[in-house]
Amino acid sequence: MMILFRKREYVSGGSLSKLALKRLWRNPLAVISLILIGAAILISVLGYLITPDSTPYSNEQFLELSIHKPGTKVKMLHVEQNTDHKKKNVIMKMLFGSRRSYTAIPFSDIHFEGDKVMVEEYSDTPLPDPQKQTFDLADVAYAIDMNKEVLTDADTVIFTDIKGKYHRMATADLQRLVMENRVITRHYLLGTDQFGRDMLSRLLIGTRVSLSVGLVSVAISLVIGILLGSVAGFFRGRVDDLIMWFINVVWSIPTLLLVIAITFALGKGFWQVFVAVGLTMWVEVARVVRGQFISIREKEFVEAGRALGYRNSRIIFRHILPNVLAPVIVISAANFASAILMEAGLSFLGIGVQPPMPSWGSMIRENYPYIILDSAYLAILPGLAIMVMVLAFMLIGNALRDALDVRTIGSWR
Repeated sequence: MMILFRKREYVSGGSLSKLALKRLWRNPLAVISLILIGAAILISVLGYLITPDSTPYSNEQFLELSIHKPGTKVKMLHVEQNTDHKKKNVIMKMLFGSRRSYTAIPFSDIHFEGDKVMVEEYSDTPLPDPQKQTFDLADVAYAIDMNKEVLTDADTVIFTDIKGKYHRMATADLQRLVMENRVITRHYLLGTDQFGRDMLSRLLIGTRVSLSVGLVSVAISLVIGILLGSVAGFFRGRVDDLIMWFINVVWSIPTLLLVIAITFALGKGFWQVFVAVGLTMWVEVARVVRGQFISIREKEFVEAGRALGYRNSRIIFRHILPNVLAPVIVISAANFASAILMEAGLSFLGIGVQPPMPSWGSMIRENYPYIILDSAYLAILPGLAIMVMVLAFMLIGNALRDALDVRTIGSWR
């Protein structure tokens, strides 16, 4: 009676996938991990649209602002560049960033003298004799045509902008325009690094690098691993022996050494890291897929497919493979975490993502000397980002393993 009751409850409860999903959502660690991963994906997709520094690679440098504490506020004078700057559309800016149409000048004090703007060099401590820079009012407020003369008198400035438009403006109006639109206060929520770059922006773009490496590497490992594992497990015999020999050879080589060797062979760079990490992660996928195929290939539905005259490719990809995806999904989550760690390690060694592209590993390498100083956060922040992201993928992998366990899912209530 109890068995019949559980069967009736299982049928009314829905499919196995729905029951697995319900079990997954009942796991609080899995939900937290999914939220963290979802937030990381959103940050990676939006990219430069949400970073305070939207220049390519978030690489805008101000040596005057080297190693400033989190929460620093600095006043900047934005001096328009005398070029016809074409704005990028939203998609291009989101993917690649956009160059500034102005030059930012950090300053401690600003004042006007007629048609001139004078700013004192920025310093977080008062200087006895600070250096000063002088700019024309019109040159600060507009991108002017340098081939045409700028005329000034006591109260008026006459000039032509880069697009050929004629301007006649009062000096007081230009001064007000500069103060309202060209003097900006920048907030560095996580401080700056040794080159005066915004730490928050580089951390956010580093999220894109880490997730991209994980995604592409796992995709490469799945394609190779599933293909070789399914062929070996389905056909057995000499094909299986040859593929297993190749798997054991690759398996016997230390992963990090193999990645370093492939990286040296392909060269240093962003895309090379993808390939190097992906080519070392397929072995475990192939072994698991092969074992699952060996256990399933003798099942009745496979024999029925052979009796109906189905081709081997159809039996492999449409009948057997869907039944082995559960362990593959679990392995992929663990491999995603491993890929993030591997990319960080390669970048830390200097053979992964190359500057100025931000990577959590390279950020640790650039800033680890400051751990013993009062700026340890420069290395701790990217280290925490790596730890949180790897932990999230490991927890979601464990949660998926429990949720997809066929030995208990049918009787779960």
